[in-house]
Amino acid sequence: MPPVLPTEAFTKGQCVTGLRAALRTLDKWKTSSEQACRILRISRSTYTRAKQSDGEWSVGLDMDQMQRVSFVLNIHAALRTVFDNPDNVYGFPSMANHNDFFNGRKPLDIMAQGDFISLYETFRRIDALRGAQW
Repeated sequence: MPPVLPTEAFTKGQCVTGLRAALRTLDKWKTSSEQACRILRISRSTYTRAKQSDGEWSVGLDMDQMQRVSFVLNIHAALRTVFDNPDNVYGFPSMANHNDFFNGRKPLDIMAQGDFISLYETFRRIDALRGAQW
């Protein structure tokens, strides 16, 4: 089931917190800045400010961007549930996957296409791995 976000607008503080958490996760997945910007649908300047500023910075993100942040964080949560080894938790998105949906592609490459459906479908497939654990 996809993550549910509130229907009201997020505060700028919530946007900053979510964005920074997603960027930390993407860094651990070893994404390039270009990939991170496409996955989260943010500008290069927003990416740079989020990575460099110390707390005196704020940003407003739209619902699509916050859903993308949520998917990244939920993919990370699923991987932490499925794998005990940090190399797998953080390396899985960059590993070729031969399951039907991925067809030898890396989850990260699919997410970095930048469209919402690719991110959502990647989340669905990775989240389904949790069910295999039970």
